[in-house]
Amino acid sequence: MTKLIKRASAEARAFRNKDADAGDHTLNKQKAVRTKKRALHDDDLHDAPQIEAPRKPRFAPVTFSEEGGVRFLHFGTEWVQGAMRLRKPDHVELEYAQQMMAWLLFIETPKRIVQLGLGAAALTKFAYRFLKRAKVEAVEVNPAVVVAARTMFELPHDDARLTVHEMDAWDFVNDRANHGTIGALQIDVYDATARGPVLDSVGFYRAVRACLTEAGVVTINLFGDHPSFVRNMKRLNEAFDGRVVALPEVHDGNRIAIAFSGPALDVPFTALQVRAKLIETELGLPARKWIKGLQESTGQKDGSFSI
Repeated sequence: MTKLIKRASAEARAFRNKDADAGDHTLNKQKAVRTKKRALHDDDLHDAPQIEAPRKPRFAPVTFSEEGGVRFLHFGTEWVQGAMRLRKPDHVELEYAQQMMAWLLFIETPKRIVQLGLGAAALTKFAYRFLKRAKVEAVEVNPAVVVAARTMFELPHDDARLTVHEMDAWDFVNDRANHGTIGALQIDVYDATARGPVLDSVGFYRAVRACLTEAGVVTINLFGDHPSFVRNMKRLNEAFDGRVVALPEVHDGNRIAIAFSGPALDVPFTALQVRAKLIETELGLPARKWIKGLQESTGQKDGSFSI
């Protein structure tokens, strides 16, 4: 395991008391009051039981490591939650994260692209940097992850084209204001154990589908080498009427599922190859490998990709 970076914790900055800059007079007065109260109650608390364990935090700690010129995001474990090559901060470093952009094979840049689960912000930064016709948004429940993305992974601050929502992904997809408005939705919602999405019910995936425009696409990061994969695929198929395909595993167990909404697709592989070459030229993403993955997963090797 690579050595953790010693830096002021993202949690400390995210949850710092907004009144921390109050004047010394106020702080000293408050300290005096607390001291007096403690003195009054010392006798009463003398025989009180001692709490051995600290209060459990709401979120796992946000930590970092670096190796070979790549900075990694962790949630207090060895599991990688995101990465950035220091010399290419807008590049999508991890192959499974690149596959999350596979929706580009099927639709033009939509007006609205949303990422559920910010992580190291690789996909959000990439879409913001290169897909300039889109409004790019990310949804992240943990404020410390947002702080980490901006201070350690070079995520720009919000502007007319970029918005980070500090809220739960469940609330976001169930907000009717978002229904029918998103062309491409990318889902990567994991906790510290990184063994499966923390949101994976049929109800959640149906709400995700409701957020899509008439011809929208969802990509979901799943963990193939775990029982959660079968469960998620079953629930995705139920929510999307069987219009789901999972690309082959690329590394460390990650498998990207692609779910389609809207009219049935029947796209010649020759047309997909032309599109893939354009994506590789313009965006530097390995799109022809995605087509090979689609062929391997579906068995549709000649003619057209149908779903």
